[in-house]
Amino acid sequence: MTSTQTIRHYLKFQDFSADDYNYVLERTRILKQKFKNYETYHPLHDRTLAMIFEKNSTRTRLSFEAGIFQLGGHAVFMSTRDTQLGRGEPIEDAAQVISRMVDIIMIRTFGQDILQRFAINSRVPVINGLTNEYHPCQVLADVFTFHEHRGPIRGKTVAWVGDANNMAYTWIEAAQILGFKLRVSTPPGYKIKHASILKHLELVEETDDPRAACEGAHLVTTDVWTSMGFEQENEARKAAFADWCVDSELMALAQPDALFMHCLPTHRGEEVSADVIDGRQSVVWDEAENRLHVQKALMEFLMLGRLNH
Repeated sequence: MTSTQTIRHYLKFQDFSADDYNYVLERTRILKQKFKNYETYHPLHDRTLAMIFEKNSTRTRLSFEAGIFQLGGHAVFMSTRDTQLGRGEPIEDAAQVISRMVDIIMIRTFGQDILQRFAINSRVPVINGLTNEYHPCQVLADVFTFHEHRGPIRGKTVAWVGDANNMAYTWIEAAQILGFKLRVSTPPGYKIKHASILKHLELVEETDDPRAACEGAHLVTTDVWTSMGFEQENEARKAAFADWCVDSELMALAQPDALFMHCLPTHRGEEVSADVIDGRQSVVWDEAENRLHVQKALMEFLMLGRLNH
């Protein structure tokens, strides 16, 4: 069990320093290579991960469950629909109980405040598997994918085209910590507005023109126009975002070797055209697989600290 004196949580991208990320990215490379070589590596033998889901998931559940197993541990799936959390048990009480029975906890929920309240009362590390405000594990996978294909992201230009959602907020934090330029293009009415983000906007260029955002970019990335929890806005969003589809014309404005990323699932013909997501510049399948590897490195780091092998 992790000592209460050494607990570190991963609730936002800014919870780690640039040096931490250098270490985690290198560990990710090592762990991915072990995976590709079918090399057994069980540093988390007998450790248990609790996975708490309030939002549906494919990639998050599979990558965390497979990841802890590959490191020698075990995962327990918990849905708020079939636990006492779904019947009104206080977050604080649940955190006290669950964290006494496992070694690490991943939560995928709606409000960031829920995650923070849980972490404050947890005796073990807590990881953000997604909230309305942030999605740090996904951006960590995206950064690693860029490193794999193009080298360090520092000094590069990333274009975000679409909604100012949890992914956009997390990219803003990543730009601040990792030292790359971020251009965000969103339709009027859907701009970045969270107060906790505004103080970082000097590091971000905002534009109403998705073409300007993509000009010379090394990475173009987007997400669905309607995130979970906003389904009632779907038709209005389709109309507002009609000119924010990442198609071949937008990609042609980026660097010739620019990459395209999408955290998935996708709606071809809406936020991205089929020829882009299925084209030669797309690395979405590597990006999806890399959730597995970065999260293994993340869990290892949070529970064991820095290793030399």
